[in-house]
Amino acid sequence: MSKAQNKQMHSILPTVTSYKLIKFCYFIIPLFLLSCNDAKTKKTSENTETAKQNEATETQVNSSKTILCFGDSITAGYGLDDSTEAYPALLQQKIDSLNLNYTVINSGVSGETTAGGKSRIDWVIKQKVDVFLLELGANDGLRGVALSETRANLQAIIDMVKEKSPETTIILAGMELPPNMGQDYTSEFRQLYANLAEKNNLEFIPFILKDVGGIASLNQGDGIHPNVEGHKILAHTVWETLEPLIVE
Repeated sequence: MSKAQNKQMHSILPTVTSYKLIKFCYFIIPLFLLSCNDAKTKKTSENTETAKQNEATETQVNSSKTILCFGDSITAGYGLDDSTEAYPALLQQKIDSLNLNYTVINSGVSGETTAGGKSRIDWVIKQKVDVFLLELGANDGLRGVALSETRANLQAIIDMVKEKSPETTIILAGMELPPNMGQDYTSEFRQLYANLAEKNNLEFIPFILKDVGGIASLNQGDGIHPNVEGHKILAHTVWETLEPLIVE
């Protein structure tokens, strides 16, 4: 091969190589774009599926109706495990066993008075509540608070619930005091619950500690707070009033 031919051949090789490279790029670029699009489509599909699952879960949670137990140490389950042994937890267990779509919220505070309940009801009732169980007043009675004050505080709580959540069904749980508080005081104390229930057209439990109060074997060492067995009876007492309201 002459020098001229050799020079010509070397000038052609880069052109051929460049041509092959261009053809390869034309092939690989669409393939790369297709791969990216497939990945993007897969990611979008996964995100959509996750969003649908989250939405379904949120809908299920939001669709659950609420029972709010608003009270003192009796509701809080003083001395017990409030998540398993207090009467609100026992109500939840009963409701779950019947496959009812209700969530029970324990909003009990040990030592709570009707004045304390009145001060916190505004923010507690901001959530949607289907059934509101009001259990307060025992600490007022044990402290000798004027009955007019206890009555006014309970009425204020009832009014707030009706104002903020007109569709809520209210259950008023009555309370009784030991006889050492004086006959007149204990009798009027017992009656104020019945009067409030009638005046406001409420569901009514005359004595939430029925068959428990004053029975040593069903109460803790202080003789005031129900023990595990006492809370089982207490839950049954509440269920008698609650059941017709939530079981169709």
